[in-house]
Amino acid sequence: MLGTDPGSQSLERHLTVRDLTSLGIAAVIGAGIFSTIGNAAHDGGPAVSLLFVFTAIACAFSALCYAQFAATIPVSGSAYTYAYASFGELAAWIIGWALIMEYAVGNIVVAISWSDYFTGLMDGVGLQIPIWLTMGMQSAHRYYGEVLALMQAGKPLSEATATQLLGYNAWNSAPELPGGLRLVIDLPAGLITLAITALVYIGIKESKNASNILVGLKLVVVAVVILVGAFYVKPENWSPFAPNGIGGVLKGVSAVFFAYIGFDAISTTAEECKNPQRDLPRAMIYALIICTILYVIVTLVLTGMVNYTELAVGDPLAYVFNKVGVEWLGGVVAVSAVFAMASVLLVFQIGQPRIWMTMSRDGLLPPVFARVHPKFRTPSFSTIVTGFFVGIPALLLNMDLVIDLTSIGTLFAFALVCGGILIIDPYGTSDARFKVPYINGQFLVPLILTVCGVLVLIYNQAGIREFTKALGSYEEGRHYIPMLVFFGFCLGLSWLSFRKRLSLLPTLGLLTNLYLMTQLGLNNWLLFFAWLVIGLAVYFNYGYKKSKLRLKHA
Repeated sequence: MLGTDPGSQSLERHLTVRDLTSLGIAAVIGAGIFSTIGNAAHDGGPAVSLLFVFTAIACAFSALCYAQFAATIPVSGSAYTYAYASFGELAAWIIGWALIMEYAVGNIVVAISWSDYFTGLMDGVGLQIPIWLTMGMQSAHRYYGEVLALMQAGKPLSEATATQLLGYNAWNSAPELPGGLRLVIDLPAGLITLAITALVYIGIKESKNASNILVGLKLVVVAVVILVGAFYVKPENWSPFAPNGIGGVLKGVSAVFFAYIGFDAISTTAEECKNPQRDLPRAMIYALIICTILYVIVTLVLTGMVNYTELAVGDPLAYVFNKVGVEWLGGVVAVSAVFAMASVLLVFQIGQPRIWMTMSRDGLLPPVFARVHPKFRTPSFSTIVTGFFVGIPALLLNMDLVIDLTSIGTLFAFALVCGGILIIDPYGTSDARFKVPYINGQFLVPLILTVCGVLVLIYNQAGIREFTKALGSYEEGRHYIPMLVFFGFCLGLSWLSFRKRLSLLPTLGLLTNLYLMTQLGLNNWLLFFAWLVIGLAVYFNYGYKKSKLRLKHA
């Protein structure tokens, strides 16, 4: 908390509970409604609306824990700061490193997605951007090679996919560079990142005003979508409600959870809140409730307007209205998606620099990351680095990054925050202005886990057969390693709850987040661990040696 003292390194307090709620909605209502909701509905059918409720409950447990930490430690840093206070420096570094992946990778994906929407919008109004300015160099080169191989095999171009032809034409039409390369860049993705970074650099007041305007616009559009779409709902489209069973519904868990990861970004602005101990907890809960209600209603409207099998598209809202003949609203949705994606980018570009600033204050990153602009009162250097960290890859690379990789970092953060409450306030005795209500989990935790196990045995026989069959071979069984570890963790936490009378809500938050992590696939776990190994190498070569906590003890 050294950096929060009045002086040259303090941030300005401008944010109210309305602004914080708006930032939460800005981050959560984005790619989920305008993009990933379609694939989730295609896999799970109308029942995916229940998945949004389940995910919201899982997030609510985490949100309560976040809220208590925010009321107890009202400084920037989000889960990094909370892990520092409860688990110590090494765990804090690990979660800070995971948050870098969450925010940066997430923002690169959002920037490229924004570019796709923007390019489509420009094409729709007759303003065509040269194709070599709308795609990353890596994508164009790969697709060019694939089409070339097709031609050399004597096959016609008609066998190439539309995406491959797009990349082939982009590479062919681009200006040539030395070394045989071509100047192919995703210019819109780079420019939106530059514009958002400049806004965040100038000040939190300007950023919150922009966020409030963008949120107002997209809430109006979502309301219109619901009101107009309700007239085209055919109840027969809701039957069967869960065509692919529980497995089909849970298949969309990463896409659905990706929609919710933004609410933790609110906590990174703690030093810029007028009354953080009161307003941060309220804003987190308000944003979660509003967004869940909107997601559930929109999902039911979408799956009621057309059959769920048609929704595996990148722009489901525009698609359904074009399908039922309301083309004007499809156009409005396409325009609003551009603003919606920009607001998501804004919130994450606000969050990332403040985490770096806090890590720098603790000595784990070079001091320049904690520099605050004397006029704008923003973490200036960290904001610029964040802009480059997102903008350059968005310009050049084929960021074929799965949403799961972003989700696993967020779930890890959520799990640590829930675990942190069990460490610093296991019995609800804190005198913070907000605290997680204490409910004795001595008997409830084992009972709830037993009931869940019985329900799985009754209603998911197919999944159990698949699980037991997979355990017979290493090749298939290794994908269930996270689930086996989770079963062991459930047994351990049940015993610990019975013996220590742990608080129920943080325990359930910890378990639900860990369960959601098991659904993200072994490959994502391996990538996540590889990222953590890199982070540990950085920590022990720099952070451990420069740590203010270690130097103080020395």
